Amino acid sequence: MSPDLSTHAVVVGAGVIGSAIALELARAGRRVVVVDRAGGAGQGSTSASSAIVRYNFSTLAGVATSWEARCCWLDWAGHLGHDVGDLARFERSGLVMLDVDAAPRASWLPLFDQVGVPYEEWDAATLAARVPGIDTGRYWPPKRIDDDEFWADAGARLGAVYTPDAGYVTDPQLAARNLAAAAAAEGAEFRFREEVVAVESEDGRVHAVVLESGTRIACDVVVNAAGPWSGKLNALAGVGSDFTIAVRPMRQEVAHVLAPGGFHPEGAVGPCVADMDLGTYFRGEVGGGLLIGGTEPECDPFQWLDDPDDASPNPTMAVFEAQVTRAARRLPELAVPNRARGVAGVYDVADDWTPIYDRTDLDGYYVAIGTSGNQFKNAPVVGRLMATLIEQVEAGADHDANPVRHLAEHTGLTIDLGVFSRKRPVNTGNSGTVMG
Repeated sequence: MSPDLSTHAVVVGAGVIGSAIALELARAGRRVVVVDRAGGAGQGSTSASSAIVRYNFSTLAGVATSWEARCCWLDWAGHLGHDVGDLARFERSGLVMLDVDAAPRASWLPLFDQVGVPYEEWDAATLAARVPGIDTGRYWPPKRIDDDEFWADAGARLGAVYTPDAGYVTDPQLAARNLAAAAAAEGAEFRFREEVVAVESEDGRVHAVVLESGTRIACDVVVNAAGPWSGKLNALAGVGSDFTIAVRPMRQEVAHVLAPGGFHPEGAVGPCVADMDLGTYFRGEVGGGLLIGGTEPECDPFQWLDDPDDASPNPTMAVFEAQVTRAARRLPELAVPNRARGVAGVYDVADDWTPIYDRTDLDGYYVAIGTSGNQFKNAPVVGRLMATLIEQVEAGADHDANPVRHLAEHTGLTIDLGVFSRKRPVNTGNSGTVMG
């Protein structure tokens, strides 16, 4: 076994979440080592993200976190604080949230009002005028495309809520690399192509991780940001028995196609559209493309995995056709190609689609898991939430009894971290989908 490396904190996972946490812990003065089994930052789930920046969440803390994160994306260079070369870019395209029974606007617009998120309420006529070529029909509930009912005429029309300050980040993997480079500039060390095989503890406190290479890294803090591999790491650490919320890997696909004519305004990118009514979402991108994903409708089988390593990295024609056909029901001019094109990835899904940002019953061992495909947008702030949590708990705060609160730098909002507790009641107000 190679000699010990003495450090203060080990972050497991160099995706957008882990890299953001590493940056903030290094800024706080900790010596940080980041361990990732991939060959570079952001090469796991992050690289398959649609990278949509939106504010529609079912909790006040979720909305507040996303609204604060917007400020970070708007001044990405300032957030990083270091010259790291090419930067990921935030495109402000707006987001159209179509009305849906599962998440009525009355359940989440009050949260927008509390936080201060600007929005417009549209009726069906306004929706048709503002999104060229869109079908405003109500088709709820979502159906399989081989079900004759999928093609039935709409029985009513839908309105929508438009958030003009939403959009997307142009390159999610580059965003993770930016964060990792900034963390490295603050002194963090990244050890790629390494895997944790043991988490050592003594007297109820973590004190080292052991890598497959034989390296043992002494530490007093470990942060599990391992994405879909987070359950495996928790098992190594012997934590999870007091969790009321479980996490599980789920395979997902995102299709890439050409947008129909007229969807992209001249010199701009068309809006993101969240369409739980049909079970899909899509967003434009520079160059005339369209990214299409699913919102986990009940009519589709979920691709749960016992082992995330079992996930096929290639898109399948069955999923591609279902997603693009649903999008084409909403955008009738959209062509459905006969060859699948897109990316596949794996979500780390929490029972209620709300992340777990918390301590555990093993002192010094923290988790940033269950991000459920909806936390990319929040990553810059998640780093700060975890740094605040770790600082206060390590100083003696009883987070389980009196949840830590984080004061957001840009918006001045107070974010209650108890909402993300491992011991919380299941968030029954969530949409039951990637929308959170």
